[in-house]
Amino acid sequence: MLNRLKRLMAPPLSSQLQAVAEAEPQAPVQQLPVQQELDLDIGLIDIHVSGWIQNDTGELLEGFAVGPEDRVLDIGCGDGGYAKFCAKHGAEMILADVNLESLKTARQRLQAEAPRSVQILLTDANPLPLPDASVTKVVAMEVLEHVDDPGQFMAELVRVGKPGAQFLLSVPGEVIEGVQRHIAPPAYFEKPNHIRIFKQGELEQLACDAGLIVERSSHYGFYHSVWWALYWACENQPLNPPWHPLLERWSETWTTLLSLPAGAQIKHALDAVMPKSQVVIARKP
Repeated sequence: MLNRLKRLMAPPLSSQLQAVAEAEPQAPVQQLPVQQELDLDIGLIDIHVSGWIQNDTGELLEGFAVGPEDRVLDIGCGDGGYAKFCAKHGAEMILADVNLESLKTARQRLQAEAPRSVQILLTDANPLPLPDASVTKVVAMEVLEHVDDPGQFMAELVRVGKPGAQFLLSVPGEVIEGVQRHIAPPAYFEKPNHIRIFKQGELEQLACDAGLIVERSSHYGFYHSVWWALYWACENQPLNPPWHPLLERWSETWTTLLSLPAGAQIKHALDAVMPKSQVVIARKP
């Protein structure tokens, strides 16, 4: 069970982002081969519909474009899924995490994209071993719920950002975290895993308190919220296929929904009610 939790607490979409980052920009996500693992395929389509992984525009998320002029800090990078996309679009990368093995894996994956440079930092961001005003983009995905002092953490991120730097921040959705309190093992909400639940609006307030200007707030991932809730019912299910029939049936149901004319509208409505993640794009003045 502990190993399952350790893998669960990694950035939840990293393997999916890895697959998309390796795709050619002209190959739309919707055209992924149907013989791929079902959950991976529909998971990629779902996040793409939500505005993620826009290869043609270089946007990791709509409103957060990354290019060769950028020096990107990915804090809590895990195995490098988000960073891989940024490297593919020519950015100089700084990978930071508390797990050395994850950093090594992420660096290997990025080097295949021949980025301008890849630097790794083994750090808890207290403090960050970087100079003031040294990066143009900061990615902190599903990290803040793990840290003891989010205010201090954010202050360090802002310190290393240049004036005009953009910040992409996300935390788990409040409602699905409430569900997990009832069904996940106790270790889910113990260090080094999730130690706080961000209520709606708290991430935006944290960014503002750190001196940032919020440019966009969004939420996504009802599909993944339900997937993870169902996961706990599947005894001895690893985080790779073959999937339990329960998870396969859920993926088939969601695939059918998104194929219908009203599918995207229903998806966005459900994302608003029980998102997997709350997301903020902000800028340093």
